[in-house]
Amino acid sequence: METPDPQPEPPLVKDEASDAATRSLIDDVRQLAVDGRTLLEAELAYQKSRATLAGQTAKGMAGWIALALALVFFALMALVMGLLLALTPLIGGWLAMLAVVLGILLAAALSGWAAKRKWQAMERRLKEEEAA
Repeated sequence: METPDPQPEPPLVKDEASDAATRSLIDDVRQLAVDGRTLLEAELAYQKSRATLAGQTAKGMAGWIALALALVFFALMALVMGLLLALTPLIGGWLAMLAVVLGILLAAALSGWAAKRKWQAMERRLKEEEAA
């Protein structure tokens, strides 16, 4: 058994004669301004809540990222020490140190070169967008 809907749906098109008699253009503009203000307040509240959430998440992430970077640093230091210890019996202490330092400098140079290429690619894309 279905219960009938207590309020009928409003018609899609209102009767123009009764509509014009009850409303004025000034009332419509006022209502539009009120609706616009309500929409703006709701949008600002929504964006503020999103920014708050992003800020809180970023704070939590920063600690974990710092820990991850510290652990990577210590792992790399262990790798350097391991290389020194492994190479010393083979080529001697001074040559082992020289080989490890040159290897690290080579890795740093390659990383810098890759970063420079990425930066130049970004600059090219930005210049293309400005020209378009």
